[in-house]
Amino acid sequence: MSKANVKNLDYLAAKHAQGLIGELGENAETPVTKALGVLQENGVYACFLYLYAREKDGGKIAGKMVDLLNEALLKGEEIRSENSKEILENVADKITGKGIERLLLARELLEQMLIYARYGAKAAAGNEQKKNQSS
Repeated sequence: MSKANVKNLDYLAAKHAQGLIGELGENAETPVTKALGVLQENGVYACFLYLYAREKDGGKIAGKMVDLLNEALLKGEEIRSENSKEILENVADKITGKGIERLLLARELLEQMLIYARYGAKAAAGNEQKKNQSS
């Protein structure tokens, strides 16, 4: 593989975490932390299920997760739907059903993104609090 084709997955996780914080701001900390817990305890598919079933902003979080997977792992077979049922089917087929290597890489990548998003949300909340105190 040439150097031109090598992707910096940590950079992609950080970029998509920043995008999520840009959309949700300081309100992201609780749902992102819960999603991270589900991902770590129950896996990729369970995390998507949780986000669609239990979180108000779950669709936005899941959307950023799909964007990351599309950019990092799914070139040529991207998930193109906005429909939660179709996204869940695609995650099952293209991530959990394509071998343990892809599943573990997806899990690690999503975990890193959610960790960055959680810290980003904490920083956003801290900045907002400092701004309110100085006013």
